[in-house]
Amino acid sequence: MKSGLYIIATPIGNIRDMSERAIECLKEADVIACEDTRISKKLLSLLGVSLKKNFITLHDHNESQHADKLIELINTEDKSVALISDAGSPLISDPGYKLIRVCKEAGVYVTTIPGCCALICALQLSGLPTNRFMFAGFIPNKDKARKEAFLSVKNIQATIVFYETANRIVKTLEAMQEIFTNREIAVVREITKLYEESINGTAQELIKEFAEHPRKGEMVIVIAPPAEEELEKSATDIETELRAKLTTQSLKDAVKEVAEKYNLNKKSVYETALRIKDEE
Repeated sequence: MKSGLYIIATPIGNIRDMSERAIECLKEADVIACEDTRISKKLLSLLGVSLKKNFITLHDHNESQHADKLIELINTEDKSVALISDAGSPLISDPGYKLIRVCKEAGVYVTTIPGCCALICALQLSGLPTNRFMFAGFIPNKDKARKEAFLSVKNIQATIVFYETANRIVKTLEAMQEIFTNREIAVVREITKLYEESINGTAQELIKEFAEHPRKGEMVIVIAPPAEEELEKSATDIETELRAKLTTQSLKDAVKEVAEKYNLNKKSVYETALRIKDEE
């Protein structure tokens, strides 16, 4: 096996989704870089991969520190390193980005062994448009940060994908109801497992469903793009309101009130207000 870094996707539920090539690479790799050695060793054991390897824990807090060590193992000791996450494709809301950057700068051979990725699977199962989408990562836990995250993507003309946990799903959907009122939303869970399901509806409908029938497990939330009428109405209403308020209020106060009323990101409203001022 050629020395270098091998980015290897692991199953997100069903162990049979692990490809033969991925298993072969894990068996031949000299070093396994992973998030949690306990989880990774359990998986490798089930796959028949020897645990008599050098394991290095790689997470957000030590990635920069361990990158140099891994590069030294590859370039100086001619080692092959397999990078895996707890589940799914490494780097997708998981550590690894910094390591890849440093490896490329150091001339290290980097390749990928593709496989499962929860966001792609969720898009396929959701029944929502897939021609253009944006992955927005994990939803913030705090109310203000959560709302700001939703406002920042509200008017993006693409399907939006978030990761969320079951214990926060109702609270998250309640916040989404305020921002994405009539949008179709799909909550996809237990992907590739026995109880896999994709539940579609408005935020209000989904709140009722999950409140009455709580579910467990990791979840992916897929939000339909805004309809053209929604974008047009929003833009017209915002500009009309801003023009009226700017005749009697300061730019700062007008922007604040309009942003809060329409659940918008202040930056975009501020840009519109500046354009109106310039026209005048």
